[in-house]
Amino acid sequence: MGNLRSQFTNVPNLVTMGRVILIPGILYFIDNFSPLRCYIASLLYLVAAAGDGLDGYLARSRGEVSVLGKFLDPLADKLIVTAVLVVMVALGRVPAWAVVVLVARDLAVNGLRSIASAEGLVIAASEGGKIKTAFQLVAIMMLLIHFRYPALGVGVTIDYHRAGIVVLYISLAMSLISGADYLRKFVGVIGGLPSDGPHAAS
Repeated sequence: MGNLRSQFTNVPNLVTMGRVILIPGILYFIDNFSPLRCYIASLLYLVAAAGDGLDGYLARSRGEVSVLGKFLDPLADKLIVTAVLVVMVALGRVPAWAVVVLVARDLAVNGLRSIASAEGLVIAASEGGKIKTAFQLVAIMMLLIHFRYPALGVGVTIDYHRAGIVVLYISLAMSLISGADYLRKFVGVIGGLPSDGPHAAS
């Protein structure tokens, strides 16, 4: 229990929990009519997204990689993305089917990785999954900004809502491609196991 308490209070996990605490603020400021509120929501989301890299860096550099951190970090990612997308569905900014597909893909991949983990194997994150995450970050930022603004030094006005939808669809395509890659890896590692129990990952 003492070890668990120390994990709750180490700096990387505090950063991760701080990201979760930002979620209500992001949701509060999402608005279809106020550019200022949307701008604040996008800034809070950017801080939460930046914290994803910060907590991992701190954990590695300080030698504080923990079991709790490995659980909290992906949980925080999923909570932030899912909460924001669900609220934007309610506001009519994002089609519900796209969010259902994104959430279902993540649940399926997490399930496959859990089954592999129970067999003593690890399915590493794919490059496609990382690209999907990057596109998803940009898409949500644009969808949070929502309104039309002139691009600096270009003289062209950008409709951030439409641009965000396009990037979200790219993210959705990458999500399905990387999900299929996870399934292929899962079938490969599980199919190669003998039937006498768990084995270590190669």
